[in-house]
Amino acid sequence: MIDSPVQVDGARVAVLGLGRSGSAAARLLSRRGASVYASDVASSDRTVAAAEALMAEGIEASTAGHDRALLADCDWIVVSPGIPPDAEILITPPVCDRPVFSEIEVASWFARAPVAAVTGTNGKTTTTALLGAVAQTGGVSVSVAGNIGRAFSTAVLEDPDVEWYVLEVSSFQLARIDTFRPRVAVVLNLTADHLDTYTDVDAYARDKARITLNQGRDDHLCLNAEDEALSGFGSDRPVTRHWFHRHQAVDRGAWVDDGWITLTGEAYSGPIIKTAALKIPGQHNVQNALAATLAAELMGIEPTAIGSGLASFGGVEHRLERVAVIDGVTFVNDSKATNIESVTVALRAFDQPLIVILGGRHKGSPYAPLVPLLGARARHVLVIGEAAPRIVSELDGVVDVTDVGTLERAVERARELVRPGDLVLLSPACSSYDQFDNYEERGERFRQLVVAGAEREVAR
Repeated sequence: MIDSPVQVDGARVAVLGLGRSGSAAARLLSRRGASVYASDVASSDRTVAAAEALMAEGIEASTAGHDRALLADCDWIVVSPGIPPDAEILITPPVCDRPVFSEIEVASWFARAPVAAVTGTNGKTTTTALLGAVAQTGGVSVSVAGNIGRAFSTAVLEDPDVEWYVLEVSSFQLARIDTFRPRVAVVLNLTADHLDTYTDVDAYARDKARITLNQGRDDHLCLNAEDEALSGFGSDRPVTRHWFHRHQAVDRGAWVDDGWITLTGEAYSGPIIKTAALKIPGQHNVQNALAATLAAELMGIEPTAIGSGLASFGGVEHRLERVAVIDGVTFVNDSKATNIESVTVALRAFDQPLIVILGGRHKGSPYAPLVPLLGARARHVLVIGEAAPRIVSELDGVVDVTDVGTLERAVERARELVRPGDLVLLSPACSSYDQFDNYEERGERFRQLVVAGAEREVAR
């Protein structure tokens, strides 16, 4: 636990957003003595249910808007990561005059165990889950949380006595930290993302780099040596920097030596596991495994346990997740792929002819970089959601592309187009917020549609 930069007990606190992190922060603060007002601009079934659940616990909550009169009485504010920094509510009085924190910042004030935090544009969910699994294999009690789908505040409430918290953290969460300090921090990569929110990639990078803001001499920073954009991360801090690389030796960190994930310059130096023994496919997952290996060693996990944990890990939901093979056609849920780089990884992961489903809410990056891979690997592209017209305009004439509007129609049309041996890939390159609450809901809906279609075929 650390001293909070503001008073909590007896304070009047606003929580903006009733998603997982906002609801969890409201509960944590209420149980630590704050008087909480939680609100959301939406009035969907989900947000109404979240508000009702908080009110049942004696927490004031509302939907369909933020009450400015109530906000005026608040001492400070917690902002959910889904609220952009230029949202009107954040730049006008009274909110603009109050201290504003992210949920991971608030939760860190009450965490009794050290934090290992993972960020990056791509791979952070897989790496976070992998690091948690490796730690558990090594007999270390951990609570896995953050942007991975379980709020840090929930972990602090439900798992107060663990040895480590392993967190996935996003740029939006890092943007509003003040004292948040990971004992071990991992930065996987940095490519353009969230340009619908950030003015440019430099602004995005600055928020990512904030993971090092409070790190000191007893802390560790693990960086991808293959990504030049990360070379300066932590250089202005007294933190010890470590590196990982798939192809070249590093002075201190992890690399692949003759097919072995190998540690060098660390407390333990030597081979851990052959890359061929990993269950998760693709060179990108070798990189994720290197990062998890390095972070696990710095957490004090034994080398044999690291190897065993890596070998047994089978991946995460919504990231290159095989849903079903039906009549010789494979269906893969990659709903977590919300940017161009993630989709590029997915397209390179398969050799079969592809029917690709793209679309959702546009995030600011062009789709043209996907053209070479789509042209080489995709028989047809089906696009959905708000971004559909933009995607069609950038891909038309290069690949066969059709705007089908909804995920339901995309799966239906994919079934009409497929041939035995094809692979239907949901890898949207967009956020889900136009038609779904989150990427998990989108991926789950894809899974339901695939299974339901298979059941209809059997019934015939």
